[in-house]
Amino acid sequence: MAIPGVERLFVDTTVLVYAAIASAPWHAESRRLLGDLRRAGTETFVSRQVLREYLAVLTRPQTYAVLLPAAEAVNDIRDFEQRFQIAEDGPAVTLRLLQLLEEVEVGGKQIHDANIVATMLVHGIGTVVTHNVGDFKRSARFVEVRPAA
Repeated sequence: MAIPGVERLFVDTTVLVYAAIASAPWHAESRRLLGDLRRAGTETFVSRQVLREYLAVLTRPQTYAVLLPAAEAVNDIRDFEQRFQIAEDGPAVTLRLLQLLEEVEVGGKQIHDANIVATMLVHGIGTVVTHNVGDFKRSARFVEVRPAA
């Protein structure tokens, strides 16, 4: 399922995690989506934050999977660095994050999602694809949030 009219797309951590774990919810949908985006030539982005989140999720116990050995997780990250463009997180992203926090009420873990939105805005990426649409609800006026399944 390529996304019509979307040429640049940010891929949330949930899509990568579910695509990696055969027993995860939405595994098939996530794999299909990533393949479709690649075949369609969609510019797909992740950030260093997403790569760290992927490592954190897959190297801790899950209800739907066994731990991924660190060496496999490292190989996955190296593969992602080749498959996706990296939207780097630097001072401009921090500045935009702080501006977002003045505009939208967020706190706690929601800061991570706000940082993704700030990263997207700084890099001119207008759409995020995720399995956690609700997590990005507060940011829907800044970026388009598309469900991955």
